Amino acid sequence: MPTVQRSTKKRPSASQAGPAAKKVRVAPTNAREEVVKKRKQPITLSVRESDDESSDEGDEDELEDVGELEDEEEDVGSGPAEMSVDAAGQKDSNAARESHKVQRALYEQRKAAKPHSELLVDAKRVWSLARQKNIPPAERQQHVRNLMKIVEGKVKDIILKHDASRIIQTIVKYGGRKERDQIASELKGHFKQLSQGKYSKFLVSKLIRHCSSRRESILSEFQGYVLRLLLHREASGVLADAFELHANAYERSILLRDFYGKEVTLFSTNHGTEANREKAKRGLRGILEDTEGDRKKRILSAVKENLTTIFNNPDKGTVTLAIVHRALWEYLTAIYDLEDEHEREKLRREIFESCQDILAEMVHTKDGSRAVREFLAFGTAKDRKHVIKVVKPHVARMCVDDEAQLVLFTALDVIDDTKLTAKSLVSDITSNAETFVATPQGRRSLFYLLVPRTRRHFTPAQIGIIAETDSIREKTSKKYSDVRSAEIRQAASPSLLKFVEEKGAEVARDTGGSLAVLEIMLYAEGDKSAAISALVQPLASAYPSDDPSRPHPINLPHTSRMYKSLLQGGHFSHSTKSVERTEFFSPADFASAFLSTVGKETTLAMAQGDGTFVVAELLQRIQEECSDESKKKVKRWFSKSFVSSIRNGEVRGKDILIEKILALS
Repeated sequence: MPTVQRSTKKRPSASQAGPAAKKVRVAPTNAREEVVKKRKQPITLSVRESDDESSDEGDEDELEDVGELEDEEEDVGSGPAEMSVDAAGQKDSNAARESHKVQRALYEQRKAAKPHSELLVDAKRVWSLARQKNIPPAERQQHVRNLMKIVEGKVKDIILKHDASRIIQTIVKYGGRKERDQIASELKGHFKQLSQGKYSKFLVSKLIRHCSSRRESILSEFQGYVLRLLLHREASGVLADAFELHANAYERSILLRDFYGKEVTLFSTNHGTEANREKAKRGLRGILEDTEGDRKKRILSAVKENLTTIFNNPDKGTVTLAIVHRALWEYLTAIYDLEDEHEREKLRREIFESCQDILAEMVHTKDGSRAVREFLAFGTAKDRKHVIKVVKPHVARMCVDDEAQLVLFTALDVIDDTKLTAKSLVSDITSNAETFVATPQGRRSLFYLLVPRTRRHFTPAQIGIIAETDSIREKTSKKYSDVRSAEIRQAASPSLLKFVEEKGAEVARDTGGSLAVLEIMLYAEGDKSAAISALVQPLASAYPSDDPSRPHPINLPHTSRMYKSLLQGGHFSHSTKSVERTEFFSPADFASAFLSTVGKETTLAMAQGDGTFVVAELLQRIQEECSDESKKKVKRWFSKSFVSSIRNGEVRGKDILIEKILALS
């Protein structure tokens, strides 16, 4: 087939472009300013799979031309067979042109014979104007109104076509409340069917996102079919987005109601008093408040059966959705309220056994993470070992996920077999230290091995969440928490100190990296001489640096602060107004290494630059903890003329430095 020639416009080179044209500033529309939220992806997905799935869910704009191309290719391909050109090129060019005319005529006939063909032609013409990216809002709104006039009253008839679906989506995206309500009204009663369509599902998601006044009625159409739709390839994403991204508490309760069984679905109150709505917001607990005996057992049995159905179909991907995790957590909370302890344990055991092999699919959501942590806290040693086995291949990704890392923290808190955790969890965390120091989540995973729940790196809210399983741990774990933490710290220390020895000097140049290196040096256990040498060595380079693009470590505020804290031997406490020393680090050894490695010239240069406070702390450490020989040696470095130049200079902290120098005598 001959190649189709396309005209392309190339940008001229800088030398040929002439004067730069002024950019036309167009006020962005609200739709373009809006940041499209996306669902969290499970940690079991690879990065590539995660990107592909999220683009399929949220960036349907990229599909707007694909459908048209598919349609045209299908129509053209259904005509006469393609022309073949022999090697000698003997085919008559006039005959080829005639053949193309025949194909085009047949294509136009088939296109005109399709239902609403004229309407779609007119709509596509206006749509091509309305969907342009860089046009003024007023002009776009006019195109949207014109487009709405064309499709009004016909939305239900054309929506299942992929090209028409994109047209209606554009109206919903850029239109006002009037246009959106009109679209929702015409499609009322058909949202369940539309959610299962390959292209129409995007329209349903857009209506749920943008039409908050119609959201409740749209979600109500799914009632009675939620479980079936969650297992549907196309519809599951619509319900998942609605539940996780757009719905409020009451609207989420509409989707959750199907998990509670047909009895609850048939007799529950969808629309009623404010008290009924508040009761619905409490989920399964609210449903069970006024139930007793056999009815409560039937409802709990229905929830367990529905959850088991989903857990038995992991290939559908439904087990990764937040709505399923919420239903599971509500079930665990409900059985915790049962009076019969034997019955509670029996039901918890049954639901755990039904999902024990897919727990890694749940840890990325708030409710899923909390449910897995509950299983860990209540589980036997065998149960906990199985959970660790399931999540072990995904530890690296769990460490950098806000919710998933809580599961690791709970595992470190409740598992008495620290040899198991050291081998299965701690080793995987420490081996990725260089990657983890780059993110707050990754650093928290490292800090939890050394200083769990410290207020320096964990907020009160985070500490409160982690502590939710403490009351259960007291009943199910035998080892004291202090002993367990010490054993975990001992297991993590060698690898972390090796990391500082090999990468610490470079990592400390980054803000987050300096925090991690400082905590490792202060709280890891073991021989730190090699790590100290690795950190002190960069300080011996010329000060200030000869390379402006790579400043001396002392000129980096966060790195300079790290060295000061190491010379102090701990962190400064604002509550006690003093330095809290740690038993695992000797600042005197660090000060001695500083003196022997950095030397006189560089130390004096630092004192006259940004290293005033570091040098002052060095002198105090020498004064308090080093030998008399070291004191005399350093005293000779700071002559009277040098002290005089510091006193007459404008260096920050000069008074403190002079005080420390004079204290050496």
